[in-house]
Amino acid sequence: MIIEILKSKIHRVKVTQAELNYVGSITIDEDLMDAAQIIANEKVQIVNNNNGERFETYVIKGERGTGMVCLNGATARKVQVGDILIIMSYGSLPVEEARTYKPVLVFPDDNNRLLK
Repeated sequence: MIIEILKSKIHRVKVTQAELNYVGSITIDEDLMDAAQIIANEKVQIVNNNNGERFETYVIKGERGTGMVCLNGATARKVQVGDILIIMSYGSLPVEEARTYKPVLVFPDDNNRLLK
């Protein structure tokens, strides 16, 4: 049997922009993407800690080192600049591999920068 499990998570990033007039997606600082092992166009689930919204979209690379977390298109209606998000990606593994898999967890600072 194959099951879906948490592959990686960016925990408590702050929304820096919301662009309604854009083709839908989330733009994420490439440093955060690399740290979480998330790639461009990967599907992610997003949880907004401020209003309880949960939604899925795909990732676009943001400029490295900027701390950018921008919701684009319709998802821009689900956030406000300054909201705190959890961004999660999932993968599928056989049950036995899933039992020992350790997801990648990223905990950025208050400016969406990687802690050193």
